[in-house]
Amino acid sequence: MTRPLRIFLCCQQAARRHAVPAYGFWAQYFRGALAEAGHVCLEAPECDWAEGLLPLDAGARAAWQERTWQDAVEFLRREHARQRVDLFLAYLFPAQVLPAAVAGIRALGIPCVNFFCDNVREFREVPAVYRAFDLHWVPEYKAGALYQKAGLPWLRAPMACWVPPAWRTPVTAESLPPTFIGTRDEQRAALFAAAFGSGLKAELRGAGWESAATAHAPPPPSTRNPAERARRQLDFARQHGWPAFLRKGWSAVRPRPPLHFDFAPHVRPAPVGDDYWTVLRECAVCLGVNRYPSLRFPFDRPDSYSRLRDLEAPMAGACYLTEWTEGLDQLYELGAEIETYRTAGELAEKTAVLAGDPVRRRQLRLAGQQRALRDHTIGRTIEHIVSHW
Repeated sequence: MTRPLRIFLCCQQAARRHAVPAYGFWAQYFRGALAEAGHVCLEAPECDWAEGLLPLDAGARAAWQERTWQDAVEFLRREHARQRVDLFLAYLFPAQVLPAAVAGIRALGIPCVNFFCDNVREFREVPAVYRAFDLHWVPEYKAGALYQKAGLPWLRAPMACWVPPAWRTPVTAESLPPTFIGTRDEQRAALFAAAFGSGLKAELRGAGWESAATAHAPPPPSTRNPAERARRQLDFARQHGWPAFLRKGWSAVRPRPPLHFDFAPHVRPAPVGDDYWTVLRECAVCLGVNRYPSLRFPFDRPDSYSRLRDLEAPMAGACYLTEWTEGLDQLYELGAEIETYRTAGELAEKTAVLAGDPVRRRQLRLAGQQRALRDHTIGRTIEHIVSHW
């Protein structure tokens, strides 16, 4: 066991709500897990880190960085002078990082670690600003190669996940059928349309599933001047590669026809608050999807990586069936702790098999939860991080 640490946490905390995708649960997960592991979690009350996720212009971003990092470093200096701070643990996107401020924290003798969980979706190479950190917490199996190539110190560790203790008790009754919880996107829609066509019997809970068609329309005409449009197109090509750039151009000229499938018979209300854990645990089979939309890959051959649900569901004691992707066998014994599928037909088939086998569902629930809570907690990852120093 690692001795109790004082950890300064910078993880998308917000002073008010922002119009960006869900972010608030990350700080909750880190706080809960660090406290459970016996560590002290320090947070700068003046800092609105989530504001840095907004699409700010250059001037506004520079002002946000200067203000936020100044408050963070001043808070940290005071705490460190009062009692040693052992670790600076962050979850920051590149546009949120101010390398000079991170260097100032390192100069205090405080190691700086950044967790980032969308490397394979966002990057083709590690952003230069990430070089400011001492260590990188990398959850995606394939993303390790990016940090290896960049020559940066990195640690492969599971997604940062914490399930409140109240939602870890073994499930005694299954009140719901096989269920997928998640927002609709074009890859998920295509997968589930094919799976329902193969006989899948399941429910979908999340935003966007009510629509009967997924249109692949080109983006609206840009109102930017030609020079600005050209710069943004070049930036896109640099970030995602020329194949993605060409696919983007082709999709604007020849968009794919809409996917016409009526999901309505399978759609149920999205869970809100603690209902999320109820649905996750009490559905007979919790379904996971690890593919994602990206112009870097042909639509019919999508990329995938292990997602947060691959930790949340087993930790909560769900019977979990998820899409196979590289690295899952490093987290679980497949077939004994969680189950996986590779195609829409296999998703339908394995869901039906599990739905008809309550003894096997119970075995997967217990074995998956035991493995996740033993080996894949944030507290366990902190132990691995500490071993680097």
